[in-house]
Amino acid sequence: MEQKSGVFVAMDTHKETIAVAVAEPGRSGEVRFLGEIPNRADAVRRLIETLASKYGKLSVCYEAGPCGDSLHRQITELGQECLVVAPSLIPVRSGDRVKTDRRDALTLARLHRAGELTAVWVPDAAHEAMRDLVRARTAAMETVRRARQQLQSFLLRHNRIFTGRSPWTAAHRRWLANQRFEHPAQQIVLQELIDTVADAETRRDRLNGQIEELARSWALRPVVEALQAMRGVAFLSAVVLVAEIGDFRRFANPRQLMAYLGLVPSEQSSGRKVPREGITKAGNTRARRVLVEGAWSYRWPARVTNEIRARLEGLPQAVRAIAWKAQTRLCARYRRLAATGKNRNVVITAIAREMAAFAWAIARDVQPAGAA
Repeated sequence: MEQKSGVFVAMDTHKETIAVAVAEPGRSGEVRFLGEIPNRADAVRRLIETLASKYGKLSVCYEAGPCGDSLHRQITELGQECLVVAPSLIPVRSGDRVKTDRRDALTLARLHRAGELTAVWVPDAAHEAMRDLVRARTAAMETVRRARQQLQSFLLRHNRIFTGRSPWTAAHRRWLANQRFEHPAQQIVLQELIDTVADAETRRDRLNGQIEELARSWALRPVVEALQAMRGVAFLSAVVLVAEIGDFRRFANPRQLMAYLGLVPSEQSSGRKVPREGITKAGNTRARRVLVEGAWSYRWPARVTNEIRARLEGLPQAVRAIAWKAQTRLCARYRRLAATGKNRNVVITAIAREMAAFAWAIARDVQPAGAA
């Protein structure tokens, strides 16, 4: 990657401090450690202004982490280039057993100058806010799952087994309300667990409503609506995909999106042997989970249900054509792979991988220019 900056600045960010190193251009350029500054906006501004007055154009980088993207936005607003680096893709020497903030900053500066770092996509403030809301809803769903599991485990320990068709239906909840224990302590535990499940479900539903309301004014709403043309992708699934992936156009081809989602097989080749193993599971877990869940709907023959027909209203003909092509291909592919005796989970993963390709095609067709 060609670098046009006058000097390369690396920041090893932490909660309270930032370690700073500078690498001058050229293979023989000096790489030196400047020291640490407080992780505050005013300190960062003074550092960037001082370095800019001395070197001119800067190219700054730091690792993606829990401190978020505010540092990237501040440096960009100051007129300097800033890269947020993927930590998992930073080259590491196997023999290096000493790790300090100073060494990390110097190593980042050298690698940045050499063009060996991989930048991650940084969303704008509005997109990040929507993504935070979607992730809060995902966390709420996990809380519901844990609360339900704790309640069912408690009942199973006392041989209270629901014999109905499926749990968490109206019949199951009536059965829970009729459970009685001899000891008051156990009755209290049961009621507390039931209340915990109810509170978690209320929080989840509240977040669902907030997402539906705020998505109406979201710049990427056309992409959310278009993705719902696909079978297995309802409103909340489409919102998760768009919030987590962001700009679909940053992927030059669907294979790049598949690799980003960790849906491609891992490989350990040596010589003429090319052994392939399970998927890499790299990249975005939340988007991959949504696709895998949606892939189960392709077990049945291809058809446009009333629910899908309602979602197709008002969508461009090109989007409808892609969605129908996806449905006919993936339903047939599921039957063909299942008929060969492949493991059911392997088949579903293969369907999810192709779903990502069709989602890429739909999103690139409708994504507004400049959005995300």
